[in-house]
Amino acid sequence: MPSARKNSAAEDGDLTCEERGRYQRHLVLPDVGAAGQRRLKNSSVLCVGAGGLGSPASLYLAAAGVGRLGLVDFDAVDESNLQRQILHDTASIGTQKLASAQKRLTGLNPHVRVETHHLRLNSKNAVPLFKRYDVIVDATDNFPTRYLINDACVLTGKPDVHGSIHRFDGQISVFALTGGPCYRCVFPRPGGHVPDCSQSGVFGALPGIIGSMQALEALKLLLGIGTPLSGRLLLYDGLAQTWRTLGLKKNPSCAVCGRNPTIKRPIDYEAFCGLKETPAMSIPEISVQELKSKIDGKEKFLLLDVREPHEHEFARIPGSTLIPLASLPERLSELDKNAKLIVHCKMGGRSANAVVFLRQKGYDATNVAGGIHAWSAEIDPSVPQY
Repeated sequence: MPSARKNSAAEDGDLTCEERGRYQRHLVLPDVGAAGQRRLKNSSVLCVGAGGLGSPASLYLAAAGVGRLGLVDFDAVDESNLQRQILHDTASIGTQKLASAQKRLTGLNPHVRVETHHLRLNSKNAVPLFKRYDVIVDATDNFPTRYLINDACVLTGKPDVHGSIHRFDGQISVFALTGGPCYRCVFPRPGGHVPDCSQSGVFGALPGIIGSMQALEALKLLLGIGTPLSGRLLLYDGLAQTWRTLGLKKNPSCAVCGRNPTIKRPIDYEAFCGLKETPAMSIPEISVQELKSKIDGKEKFLLLDVREPHEHEFARIPGSTLIPLASLPERLSELDKNAKLIVHCKMGGRSANAVVFLRQKGYDATNVAGGIHAWSAEIDPSVPQY
């Protein structure tokens, strides 16, 4: 359990008059009171991600009086973030998310010390960083970082307050708590490609719900009250406004928290999730200028778009054929094995995965570097960017 749950000399000190006024609604709660509020004051939480989930989570943690709040992010505020990332505002567009977040959080509660870590979490920096905090909140949106956070939490003995969102659905659990399952116990390997928000969309209020619940779970852990979501996965359907609870069990054969763990330090998570190229899987690429030359020269090839239907409807390269990446395995029969395939997506990531898959199946496939984003920027500005 987090160290903030233990009594310490620092907890014996009283709250200031200003803090007593600010936290008065906490102080009258029998499960919190002055002792609990002092405990929060002397505790720490690290929130990995200052976006959709990290916004409500960090706001409520700061408002509650968590004494030291760490934020990890390396991105800048984009206008498209503001539909859901309520830490930031229009004036902060183009600035670093951490600068915007720190200003907002210290403005909300000057009694909280906000520590910013402008970095991309990786196998080298995760463990030493996690050791400095009591609870870790996973507010990320990709498989490699989720597995990294889980493994680093297990290795450092820190609870992992997990949340994830997709379109109108969300899920939340607490992993790596003593005696409970970790993320790998439930998901031993990645379940395939999960589009990010720019690809699949997300309803703006959804991360507010899941992120707020992550804050609630973190606060319960710090205070030692209630029943944590360890061993349970809450699944939320925003359209139906329903919750389902799945029971989870610790896997004795888990690679990181099992009886005989094989992962004793962080690994290469990009490779583990199948996102890293190997020499045996080098991906042939062409630039958008080369693609334009082939089109102008009327070369014979099939231009394959592996984005989602709504993306194709919003912006497309003329003459492209849409088969979303997730549908590709079941729709291979639609592709001529004798045809030359040139594959694109938004920026080149999904299409690179598609090219690897297609070449393994015997197709002549080439990736478009930079995708339709580069096409719009360098070839045809009438194609909208998103």
